[in-house]
Amino acid sequence: MANENVELMRGEPEIAIRKLAIPIMISMLLTASYNIVDGIWVAGLGQAAIAGIGFVTPIFMILNGFSVGLGNGATSSISRAVGARNHEGASKSATHSLLIFLAASILLTLIFLIIQEPLLIAYGASGQSLVEGIKYGTPLFMGLFAFMFANGGSGILRGEGDMKRAMYAIIVSVILNFILDPLFIYVLNLGSAGASLATIMSSIGSAIVIMYWILIKKDTYVDVTFKGFKFEPHIARDILKVGIPSSLDMLMMSIAMSFYLIFISSVGGEYGIAAFTSGQRLYLFGIMPLTAVGSAVAAVSGSSYGANNWEYLSRTHTYGTKFATIIAIAIMLILVVFAPQLSMIFAYTPETAPLIPEITNFLRIASFGLLLVGIGMPSSFMYQGIGRGTTSLAWTIIRELIFTVSFTYLFGIMLNWGLTGIWVGLAVGRILASILNFIYAKYTLKELKKFMN
Repeated sequence: MANENVELMRGEPEIAIRKLAIPIMISMLLTASYNIVDGIWVAGLGQAAIAGIGFVTPIFMILNGFSVGLGNGATSSISRAVGARNHEGASKSATHSLLIFLAASILLTLIFLIIQEPLLIAYGASGQSLVEGIKYGTPLFMGLFAFMFANGGSGILRGEGDMKRAMYAIIVSVILNFILDPLFIYVLNLGSAGASLATIMSSIGSAIVIMYWILIKKDTYVDVTFKGFKFEPHIARDILKVGIPSSLDMLMMSIAMSFYLIFISSVGGEYGIAAFTSGQRLYLFGIMPLTAVGSAVAAVSGSSYGANNWEYLSRTHTYGTKFATIIAIAIMLILVVFAPQLSMIFAYTPETAPLIPEITNFLRIASFGLLLVGIGMPSSFMYQGIGRGTTSLAWTIIRELIFTVSFTYLFGIMLNWGLTGIWVGLAVGRILASILNFIYAKYTLKELKKFMN
């Protein structure tokens, strides 16, 4: 039942990472273009709309993070079964994953619709920015099922090494988003709500394509069927032991983002929030290729671990960190050198033009955090691959909530460096945490060698 993708995951780890990372990289850059395209169109609605969407960002990170996290749980469970040459186990993991996606989307939609307004107010949103935030957020939360099945379904495909078709589904989504954004925002005059509706409709398109391959065409390695389905708690636990911590990963980053917004709002007001929101879009766009390498590391690590092959697992981590570091340095140089030009993407109107100097300042300082994210991120994804989701979560808490929040508060508030201090804190916190994460990953591999061949 093996196919070319499965054999690639079972083969030389360096080749597997390169071949798997490229389509994931393209997929994630295309996904990130959602934010870029939304930002470009929303910029024409004025500073209040930019700030309102900025306040929704940490909540949306939680929402999208649950879908990505549960997809990571599916990837880990399926890839370990692939490594162990257990086709039936991989298929059962995929079937259970789809049911988990459905249950989670229903539950989380209800929760997010209830908590969105109190959260926005807690972040500091008020007046028109609060109105814009609710207009943007409500459709996003109602469309959670679309993100859940698009991102979760991609996780199933990644688990069996089928990165190309996951990429094709994203391409469908991006094309739809590119067409629908100006249509909904300006032609139909829906404003901020139009931007989120365009994103949801695009995700629905992606989800339909993936579900067609898995459930109707049935040409995937995993064979998903609900005929005679029997719920097996141990399979659900195997998916959720990575899926839940990975979902909480995004929650922790969102909590950290909430602190950043509070700090920024206190020293820079709506101006600081708008500058950070715009700069952060570019930073997140830049970090996508590193996440792609990490996703490839997770899949190959899972296969190596499932096959009980310590040498392949160690080589996966070593090559993943080298590959990611080279990419990270290149991205950092682009963001730093071309910061003023990139800033103009989100500040092209007379009203938003004053944001350019601060967006430039953000990019030229915060981007230095990428220097060593290339060694930290593949380490976290390796933990997910081998089924240690809680370890990955712990390092997210250490990086974002302990180190980065502390340093942004130290430099921005305590030392009174203002917005510049907060940007410095973002870089310093992430660099130090990434170094420690890499050291711990090497220690973990050393411990695993004692009982793997």
